[in-house]
Amino acid sequence: QVQLVESGGGLVQPGGSLRLSCAASGFTLDYYAIGWFRQAPGKEREVISCIRSTGSSINYADSVKGRFTISRDNAKNTVYLQMNSLKPEDTAVYYCAARAKYYFCSGSAYDYNNWGQGTQVTVSS
Repeated sequence: QVQLVESGGGLVQPGGSLRLSCAASGFTLDYYAIGWFRQAPGKEREVISCIRSTGSSINYADSVKGRFTISRDNAKNTVYLQMNSLKPEDTAVYYCAARAKYYFCSGSAYDYNNWGQGTQVTVSS
């Protein structure tokens, strides 16, 4: 069964850091572009960043530039999102998703097929 599972969310104070993980099972991530997204209550799902199978990445959200970093470890079949200098406005459910095999990154959530269940990130004092 093809599955993506996010973990690493939680409650953190403003200025703090979290590292989210997106672990794949049932398939290997080597040939897939993986994106990180987030959705706050009452808002549309927002694409944050995407990492290609080669390891190069694209950042789509200006609001997280310089603070969030996407990376992948194919040996562990996992993609990460390192989040630093967190702000209350970063509070959301964070999701990872995969494009179809061999496809490049996309800035549209509609182009992604397999989605994880999401992990809650709350930034609050």
